[in-house]
This record gives sequence, C-alpha cells and structure tokens, in this order.
Amino acid sequence: MPLLDTLSTLLSRASRALGLESLDAFPPGHQYARTRWDKAWFDIPSDLKPDAIERTICEAIANTPAAFAHIEHPTPRMQRTLLGIIHARLRRGGGAGANPSDLVGMLLDAYASPHTPEALPGLRAAIASTDGYDPSMRVAHLTAFLSDMPAAFDVIDDRIIEAR
Repeated sequence: MPLLDTLSTLLSRASRALGLESLDAFPPGHQYARTRWDKAWFDIPSDLKPDAIERTICEAIANTPAAFAHIEHPTPRMQRTLLGIIHARLRRGGGAGANPSDLVGMLLDAYASPHTPEALPGLRAAIASTDGYDPSMRVAHLTAFLSDMPAAFDVIDDRIIEAR
C-alpha cells in the first residue's frame, strides 16, 4: 500500500502543477491563507499565482456580486470590489436594482468572523455597533455609514488597471 500512497501523492502534485485542479484557498503561508471560496462558484486553476487568483475572484464578484456570499474571510481587495458595487448602486439612487441591501447583508455576514480583514477604516466598528439589532436595521445602519463615507470607493486599484 505505501506504493499506492506514493503514486497518489505524485499524481496529485503533477495535477496541481499542470493546473488541472481547482483551488479553494490561497497557498499555505500566504497573507490571506484563511480566505476560502466555493469551487463551484470560482474555477481557479491551481497553477495561478496568488495575485492572479485574487484578481480572478474580484472579476467574478464584479460580474456577479452574489458570488461574494461564497467566500469566507474575503480579502480587503475582494471587499473593495463589493463596496464599489454598493457605492455605484447608492449613486444610482431610486429605481429597480438600486437598493444595495442584499450586498450590504453579504458584507455583514463576512464580518461575522473576527478573521475577516478590515477593508476600510472604521468598517468593523460600524458593524460591531449594530450587534443585537434586527438584520434589516443592521443593513440600514451600514448602508447609511457607507453612503456617508467620503469618496472612499473612488480609489483606483493599480493592480486592476494593469490587468486591463
């Protein structure tokens, strides 16, 4: 049986090296090693570098914001992508699809864990101040907090520009 275990290990390493497997986390030792995502929502080849992994996930969030709900401990860059979509909806004002409460709810869920890194100064404190409130009140409070932020979402991420 040791031969089968050795062959299995070698086959697994070769598969990862060739990019034939999908990843569900950053490599061990990475700054955001706690970040996990659902392989069914994100098809990330195992041969991608961490920056390319993060960029791919951010593009998926930008295209389908609901994908954010399938990430545990999202990185600040992933959160800023979602915050940009929230900000765009807030600027859009009234009308169908302009209410970002579903996206704000996903952000609240992400911050339920103390291991989620803070994307904006004061965001964790604003979320913590609503502990014990009704979920709709928490969303309304956080939406008000985000709409009062001074152009924080208009910051351009150099890595996204380089990719385009």
